[in-house]
Amino acid sequence: MDMLWSGWGDPARATPLPDSVIALLRDLLGVKPRSAEPIVLEEILQAITVPEPSLDPAARQDLLAAVGGEEHLRTDAESRLRHTRGKSTPDLLRIREGDVGDLPAAVVLPASHDEVLAVLRACAAHGLALVPFGGGTSVVGGLTPERRCPFVALDLRRMDTLLDLDPVSRTATLQPGLRAPHAETLLAAHGFTLGHFPQSYEWATIGGFAAARSSGQASAGYGRFDDMVLGLTLASPSGTIEVGRAPRSAAGPDLRQLILGSEGAFGVITSVTVRIRPVPHTRIYEGWRFDSFEAGAAALRSLAQDGPRPTVLRLSDETETLIGLAQPDAIGTSGLPQNAGCLAITGYEGTEEDTAHRRERAAAVLRDAGGTCLGREPGERWAHGRYSAPYLRDALLDAGAFAETLETAAFWSRLPGLYAAVRDTLTGTLTEFGTPPLVMCHISHVYENGASLYFTVVSAQGDDPVAHWAAAKRAVNEAILTAGGTISHHHGVGTDHRDWYVREAGPLGIGALQAVKRRLDPTGLLNPGVLLPAD
Repeated sequence: MDMLWSGWGDPARATPLPDSVIALLRDLLGVKPRSAEPIVLEEILQAITVPEPSLDPAARQDLLAAVGGEEHLRTDAESRLRHTRGKSTPDLLRIREGDVGDLPAAVVLPASHDEVLAVLRACAAHGLALVPFGGGTSVVGGLTPERRCPFVALDLRRMDTLLDLDPVSRTATLQPGLRAPHAETLLAAHGFTLGHFPQSYEWATIGGFAAARSSGQASAGYGRFDDMVLGLTLASPSGTIEVGRAPRSAAGPDLRQLILGSEGAFGVITSVTVRIRPVPHTRIYEGWRFDSFEAGAAALRSLAQDGPRPTVLRLSDETETLIGLAQPDAIGTSGLPQNAGCLAITGYEGTEEDTAHRRERAAAVLRDAGGTCLGREPGERWAHGRYSAPYLRDALLDAGAFAETLETAAFWSRLPGLYAAVRDTLTGTLTEFGTPPLVMCHISHVYENGASLYFTVVSAQGDDPVAHWAAAKRAVNEAILTAGGTISHHHGVGTDHRDWYVREAGPLGIGALQAVKRRLDPTGLLNPGVLLPAD
């Protein structure tokens, strides 16, 4: 099944906002009903001129030969529209208004590493740019190359196999087009799990996780995706790179880490070897209340630094707690009092003995830090609705509100200043365009030395929401760098963050990466302008 073309996920799961939430949006943020319904796919296909595919006959013939037939090369309008842009709010607003720019000239569906190499050769021969496409879940412009020539979307859905499983070493080799739920099903049949559950879990792919350095909601226990990767195969216009013959090595710089996070700019990841863990016998999630975000953050830092570390560990600030965003499937119905404080979610996965031991010891730490246990109900509600927030975003857009997210990370000592800088910048910038926005935040991932901050912004759409958000995003990107944060913790760079990533990495660092790109991709055909400035 394809993802909803103008929103998130499965259309059958889309749920309108309750009247109480619509009234809150109207009274608190001045949200007005949309003046017109979003354009639907059929309207675009029937009433709006979709540019014809810009493939010359020779290029088409070479691409057909690369992927083995007509059914694996698609140039129809609907296929190309479904591979246009990603799922950021500006992406969705543009497509809902019928903006059909940024269409690929074609969609190709290879089935193997060799077919990917053949597609790359064909694109190089005919001056076509190429954008790898997994689940299509990018929210940072990762699927929108700078247009200097026609481009091809390389859809990896046919590369969806568990290639190898080594139960002795506890490793699995997976193809990049595997969607995360399918990967979990294949691993579970052998008694294992990857343990990687980001909010995009239901739609994102293994290759996308690697290309964007994804971080899952259980990262406190399982680690980030880049922690899990032991080996990779990369297809580039210059040939193949295979890395990872041992769990760790001192044989020079780790090329795995060069490929991870490269966002399709260096090549196409065609297989990933990952660490796997036994399927946990027990999963327990619970909620804790803290009087303030500061007190809750101190408690999380204590667990991250001195243990015991839960598998899931996250903390909502006062605003996010009051609104109930920690449980997006029950937004506006949390029933929490005005002095709700801050909600922390802890989760424990593993054997019954280990889970009980860590839970008991962590509870003592949280109580000593001022926390009050709310029992399992808030935690179970969070677990039940953990993938629902993008559907809530779609419902907010339908109701006339603007909703978007951004994230960053910093060392613990810098986290309070970063939190204040981002919140104040978003509030100040968006207020210039109308009523003050609602800015919410949670700590989504913790480490011994720091943590990430994940912000959600809701406001009235106003007369030009895309332009308003662009101005706010520029301002907040500047604030993040000034406050000592990183421009992205797990969403990636794309085109949205590229110019600030260039400043974060510095001219010499970017120059080194550009030299790598020139060696692997001499003609600059791979995702031009994404991650690195196009030559």
